[in-house]
Amino acid sequence: MDIPFLIAEIGINHNGDINIAKKLILMAKQAGCDAVKFQKRTIDKVYSKEELDQKRESPWGTTFREQKEGLEFGFKEYKEIDIFCRQNQIEWFASAWDLESLEFLKTFNLKYNKIASAMITNIDFLEAVASQGKYTFISTGMSNLDDIRKAVNIFRSKKCDFELMHCISVYPCPEEIINLHLINFLKKEFNCKVGYSGHESSVTPSVVACTFGLSSLERHITLDRSMYGSDQSASLEYVGLSNLISSIKKIPLVIGSLEKKIFKEEIPSAKKLRYWEK
Repeated sequence: MDIPFLIAEIGINHNGDINIAKKLILMAKQAGCDAVKFQKRTIDKVYSKEELDQKRESPWGTTFREQKEGLEFGFKEYKEIDIFCRQNQIEWFASAWDLESLEFLKTFNLKYNKIASAMITNIDFLEAVASQGKYTFISTGMSNLDDIRKAVNIFRSKKCDFELMHCISVYPCPEEIINLHLINFLKKEFNCKVGYSGHESSVTPSVVACTFGLSSLERHITLDRSMYGSDQSASLEYVGLSNLISSIKKIPLVIGSLEKKIFKEEIPSAKKLRYWEK
């Protein structure tokens, strides 16, 4: 069994602070992740004026607009992230939530694209992403088989490599609705690689998911679950992330092979316990 491509989802858990973002990048690198992922939105494209004018108390002000603008990085911050990730030899990419943000991310010549679960039914967006030809992770939360099939057909028609990611879009996600059987179902139904994007609070479901032969695993990370933000409680702190990755790397060792034999480590026990052979 191969170790999956390990993605640390920073998302907006940086809370608009580039120094927090850098700490999270280093945390992901030190824990053994292959990549970090962010989210990019054009606020006035993703949200209506009515939504943005609503009252919302936050560290950045009293309106929904002030909150969303406070959480959003621009070119200056992403340029710093790009340089910082290259210096620390870890890949980064982002899930765009609108066409303008998708165009913005082209500036950085990233290796991967990501379709957030919220965007899987946006046909124009899917076609624009697939037209770039970059390897794309497609999350499948909040979608049915018809939604997924339409997305898969678009990427295959554009000859753009992709993989699906099993996902349940609840934050944090109760373990009883995670339904990891869908990993193998999606592999068979769509004849493609399948990863897992988990939003549960613990590490156990992600470890179990890896025994299904995942191509990728994505988990949200945070410096502290008590920090401000809707994703923080569904995220892993450093200890949880490092324990998760340590457990995942043990899976091939403990699964072993189909060969049944007497291990040399068993011989002393056999000599001691099989008294009738003495």
